[in-house]
Amino acid sequence: MDEIKVLLVDDEQGFLEAMGKRLARRGLKVRLAPGGREALAMLQEEPSDVVVLDQKMPQMDGLTTLSQIRERFPGVKVIMLTGHATVDSAVSGIALGAFDYLVKPCDLDTLLAQIHASLGRRPD
Repeated sequence: MDEIKVLLVDDEQGFLEAMGKRLARRGLKVRLAPGGREALAMLQEEPSDVVVLDQKMPQMDGLTTLSQIRERFPGVKVIMLTGHATVDSAVSGIALGAFDYLVKPCDLDTLLAQIHASLGRRPD
């Protein structure tokens, strides 16, 4: 089975590095982006299968980034991840095409299950 390529996008450097390492240890190919603009540039350079995207970020928030991903990279699955979830933001994210909406701190197994589910795969 092909290695799953995940782009993890979050402005919290500590969370980004820790979650990146945890996902990589589970066999995923992980790249890290500190914000929406960087994520879009990285997707342009090399596609990812799934983007795990924080909602609340400076400069370009997660919903704006999500809409840009949907427009420019329609085949990429997006899972929104936030510590600031509201029903309105979750509905907006799903309406814009997010596969799912998870709240931080997110259980690693739950996130892995959603990454696999977004691609129609079963976890190994």
